Amino acid sequence: MRDLGLSIVRACRVLKLPRATFYRQPKDWRKADSEVIDGLNEMLRKSPQSGFWKCYTRLRFKGVKWNHKRVYRVYCLMGLNLKRRAKRVLPKRYPKPLEVINYPNKQWALDFMYDTLYCGKSFRTLNVIDEGTRECLAIEVDTSLPAQRVVRVLEQLREERGLPHQIRVDNGPELISATLTDWCEEHNIELAYINPGKPQQNGFVERFNGSFRREFLDVYLFENLRQVRDMSWVWRLDYNDERPHESLGDLPPSVYRQKLLMENSNLGLSH
Repeated sequence: MRDLGLSIVRACRVLKLPRATFYRQPKDWRKADSEVIDGLNEMLRKSPQSGFWKCYTRLRFKGVKWNHKRVYRVYCLMGLNLKRRAKRVLPKRYPKPLEVINYPNKQWALDFMYDTLYCGKSFRTLNVIDEGTRECLAIEVDTSLPAQRVVRVLEQLREERGLPHQIRVDNGPELISATLTDWCEEHNIELAYINPGKPQQNGFVERFNGSFRREFLDVYLFENLRQVRDMSWVWRLDYNDERPHESLGDLPPSVYRQKLLMENSNLGLSH
């Protein structure tokens, strides 16, 4: 308008800008929508992880008459539509020493491992060992192993050999979930958590993971998950029944388990 000498009407017509928009005075949305801002902040103080519709429904339940479009506009201007990631705070852990009860099926340990197929697709393994005998009780293989899958593996082991008194685990999301903790509480199993970043506190399963990595995962190229499952099952049988362990007096874990059972039977001890 200044450079070309155009009138307001002509300039708005050229730009296809409504004259009402030209004359509208800028407003501070924070002042105009202060009540909506306070209402959203109050809802989020009570429930920090609530999304827009949960907040809006709570506000409507309290009797406010704001239109959902207005509330959503303010919600977005406040940046609440962006993904919020709350920092996970773990409870303080009191690690139990690696004291082994020389009897099978008293103390177990769980841990996860990662690897990839020949095509580049990643997969996970859930390794379960008996700390008393060093036996590998299960190697579960899949692309995803959530807490429900962990419980399913433990249920299978329960049918095969019963359940332990204690399971030593780290602080992975599957192992601190309510699904696993509730199941263990229901079956009177103590979850012995290690401190974050201290894998040495779960030394028995970490030692097994090293053998599993060197002798199996790093040795073969796998084409599919079925091949991993079949070959790991054969490897586990050899590990338990044929492979001698120096820490067990050069006995395989299954033979060492029978030895413990016989010794405790002669002493009159029961499981």
